[in-house]
Amino acid sequence: MTTLKGPGIFLAQFLSDKPPFNNFESICLWAAEKGFVGVQIPTGDPNIFDLKLAAESKTYADEIAGLALSCGLHISELSTHLQGQLVAVHPAYDDLFDGFAPQEVRGNSKARTEWAVQQLKYAAKASQNLGLNAHATFSGSLLWHTFHPWPQRPAGLVDEGFTELAKRWTPILDYFDECGVDVCYEIHPGEDLFDGETYEMFLEKVNNHSRACLLYDPSHFVLQCLDYIQYIDFYHERIRAFHVKDAEFNATGKQGTFGGYQSWLKRAGRYRSPGDGQVDFKTIFSKLAEYDYKGWAVMEWECCLKHPEDGATEGAEFIKKHIIRVTDKAFDDFAATATNTDFNKKVLGLEQ
Repeated sequence: MTTLKGPGIFLAQFLSDKPPFNNFESICLWAAEKGFVGVQIPTGDPNIFDLKLAAESKTYADEIAGLALSCGLHISELSTHLQGQLVAVHPAYDDLFDGFAPQEVRGNSKARTEWAVQQLKYAAKASQNLGLNAHATFSGSLLWHTFHPWPQRPAGLVDEGFTELAKRWTPILDYFDECGVDVCYEIHPGEDLFDGETYEMFLEKVNNHSRACLLYDPSHFVLQCLDYIQYIDFYHERIRAFHVKDAEFNATGKQGTFGGYQSWLKRAGRYRSPGDGQVDFKTIFSKLAEYDYKGWAVMEWECCLKHPEDGATEGAEFIKKHIIRVTDKAFDDFAATATNTDFNKKVLGLEQ
């Protein structure tokens, strides 16, 4: 068994144009002060991290890793959640998702997709240059607008959708394989990979590609009323990244899983700061230790109530308390006896 690495923090939700959140070094110093020892870096803001340069320059990658180390931090993973989303976008969402892309490809879905694919390939090479073996992203979606089967889905629609999604991702997965890095899809509402069934359909279409792995985030499963503990039993061999994000689901007589178009504050299902929701993290950390998960425990902070500074301070300590330093011996070793074949036969009643 392996002791989980952490606590780490996903920087995306903390970035801003104000110090210390507008500069890689200053935000790393802030994270270290909060008690984190790892950072997951979003790659959409060149003021924080230049993805293309990190892919093309080992020197730059070494400088970034060295800067993090000088602050007392390791880089856990890079993230291309926004770029991964743009690998597959249904036209109904074009205008909404254009904001994730640079100005020069907005309004041109073909160019935007090509840009997104290139971003993922940069991320693969940048991860390799940084010595990382896992990468966090989204799958994108062509089918999400049909998740509820009304109107009735035409026969073959879902199969065609996953065939196309796999067609777009297979070359990316192959390139990640060349770079020795796992693609960890965050299973998330709004993506075509939003639960175990959809992940398995995708996995079949990419021929069980060894790099098509998972980022485990139980908060999204609480909101779907999915058994997030059994999910680990099913998919532990593919879980290569982990977001520590809490959530709660409190159904009312007026709304349930679909949320009634309410704000996050008013939804039956909403994300909470670690420890403030309903997620059973004690069991999750135990399961991951049992299955020898070798990655990081990274806080992704999203809460509609608590101040982010408090969430970060409490989150680092929360993860520390939940990481299990795994044992290197059995608790009953004191009562062990030496191996003796003749004695074993005697115990079994096989003595001649």
